[in-house]
Amino acid sequence: MKRISLIIAILSLVACGSSNKNTSSKDKFVVENLTNYNADDLMNDYPEANFYEDSGMFEEGTVERAYTVMYPETPDELHITWKSNERKEIFDIRFSEKGKWKSAKGIEIGTSYEALNELNGEKISFYGFGWDYGGAVMWNDGKLENSNLRVFLAPENEVDNKFYKDRIIEVSEEEIKDMDLKVTSIMLVN
Repeated sequence: MKRISLIIAILSLVACGSSNKNTSSKDKFVVENLTNYNADDLMNDYPEANFYEDSGMFEEGTVERAYTVMYPETPDELHITWKSNERKEIFDIRFSEKGKWKSAKGIEIGTSYEALNELNGEKISFYGFGWDYGGAVMWNDGKLENSNLRVFLAPENEVDNKFYKDRIIEVSEEEIKDMDLKVTSIMLVN
């Protein structure tokens, strides 16, 4: 009996020490769950993802980074840039298609401006449209301020030219309602 108890105790300790990064099928498409992955981990846990790897220029063409695309040319397309060419540590994760990916807080492509405010607990503000960081959301010390999520909005409807600028824009509730703002891109900075 003592041997069986000892074996169970040892197996329990070994199981607790396991660093398996496999996610449950429910959490498989939550981007925050990927932050500790390296390229090999991704390929092991997402063998169906049809990976594409390359390097390119980022940050307005000022930095070259290695990147990986998972599920290319599908609604689940996901872009991962790496901190080094060895692809051992993720720099950021981006997606802009309405597929299965979402944030741990439930933000996904198509989430409304109103829903973002509710999730954040504070009114958000955002940059004007028509430039590289157009529609970038500012969390304004809300619940999502320290989430490492960068979310970008775009209007579903036509908007006045005064909303095309590279700074935070002032808009009325009526103007926001008329624009019908939705999340069009999500980035998780690691």
